[in-house]
Amino acid sequence: MNLMSILLQQQEGNSWSGMLMIVAMIVIFYFFMIRPQSKKQKEIKKAREAMQKGDKVVTAGGIFGTIRNINEAEGTIMMEVAQGVTIKVSREQVFPVQAEPTKEQK
Repeated sequence: MNLMSILLQQQEGNSWSGMLMIVAMIVIFYFFMIRPQSKKQKEIKKAREAMQKGDKVVTAGGIFGTIRNINEAEGTIMMEVAQGVTIKVSREQVFPVQAEPTKEQK
């Protein structure tokens, strides 16, 4: 019984250290998870806004094509996936294709 009361008293004294650990974990979580993700989302948004007619893109479903028309009012893109075949997709589901690095850049 005496040991139990000693342990309970020790836990009461460490309440601030417990709070400090929780705050530290939240800060670490922010800097390693939330902040990098928000930076990446901003980069994607900037790349989508910079897309223009003739750019090569890929949809979220994995369809590659070339932009033929951008409708800002509807938020859609007309995309040519094959010669004479165009599809209409949401602008939010299209990502610019990164150019493959050349041998000199590798």
